[in-house]
This record gives sequence, C-alpha cells and structure tokens, in this order.
Amino acid sequence: MQTTADNVLDVTTLDPRIKHATIFSRIGELKSGENLTIHNDHDPKPLYYQLLSMYGDAFNWEYLEQGPEWWKVKITLR
Repeated sequence: MQTTADNVLDVTTLDPRIKHATIFSRIGELKSGENLTIHNDHDPKPLYYQLLSMYGDAFNWEYLEQGPEWWKVKITLR
C-alpha cells in the first residue's frame, strides 16, 4: 500500500481482493473534514455507490482526474 502525507492511497498496488476493504478501513479512520484521495486505473464509480449505501450523504466525492489512464478521487467526510 502506498500512501503519502497528503493521505493518498494508490490502490493500483493492492491485490484486487483487498482493495475495497482497505479503502473502507482508511475512510473509517477519517474524522469529519478529513479526506482520502484514491488513485486508480479505472473509474471507481461502484465504490461510490457502496459508500453511498454505507455513509449516505455524509461524504463528498470529487474527481480530481477522470481517465482515460488514471482516476483520482478525493473522498471527504462531512
């Protein structure tokens, strides 16, 4: 798992079986107002719907980069 001081998680380095679990764990550690930026090699839209079912509108989803090669999404807890 690759992270930086900016709280970026490069999920392209993770085994596919643990990607979402790792992301959920990292988001679960966030406090209100904090964020996690994920870097992926495909659009993580299914993750958005999973977070929506778990957190409702308690998070903000912001695309920082939208392909075609890389996607970066900033997820902020409200």
